[in-house]
Amino acid sequence: MSGDVVLRVGKAAKFFGRKLVFKNVSCELKRGEILLLAGRNGAGKSTLMKIMAGLGRASAGKVELLVEPEKSAYLGHETFIYPGMTAAANLRFWAGMYGVDANERAVAAVLERVGLSRVAEEKAGGFSRGMSQRLNLARVFLVEPELVFLDEPGTGLDFRSLDMMRREIDAFRDRGTAVVWISHHVHEDRNIADKVLALGGRKVEYFGPAADYEPEGPTC
Repeated sequence: MSGDVVLRVGKAAKFFGRKLVFKNVSCELKRGEILLLAGRNGAGKSTLMKIMAGLGRASAGKVELLVEPEKSAYLGHETFIYPGMTAAANLRFWAGMYGVDANERAVAAVLERVGLSRVAEEKAGGFSRGMSQRLNLARVFLVEPELVFLDEPGTGLDFRSLDMMRREIDAFRDRGTAVVWISHHVHEDRNIADKVLALGGRKVEYFGPAADYEPEGPTC
């Protein structure tokens, strides 16, 4: 049903100056679906994701983000953590920016989900890259969005944290949350995704069921 669609892209193209990044990108994403963006380094995955999220503009074509801005969340390479604030204080600040009521119980629950309960009152400036990324994931979980954009969220995470992240991404589906996801581990993560959109040669090389996608060589 069209009412279930949260994101629609029609023949999108992107140029940087005269350099073509990609063209004729079309796709649709519904509530509860997970879309994995694949392709080699430089194929334009992050650029496409930013355009999908409304953080950049397509040079041609149409992109429709069909959820309210406060109901979408974006996690990029930067963690946007305030180092002088504790983990809990960071979450309360972000919740306020989103207009979300983050009481002590809600903050404690989301820190438990990402394995940071023991450092809730420690300043984030002393966190490792992996801990900072988990806190950034907690920010996404806290606002309970309808559409999530994840640009290589596994960067800096150990195997245990990667398993946690995959469980949480899979759980988004059960909550009816749609996910657009760029991963370093396409071979493994396509098992969680519903669809794959693969960029290559400045165009879409594949768009369809994740189960039918066969990566060739490095995909990131």
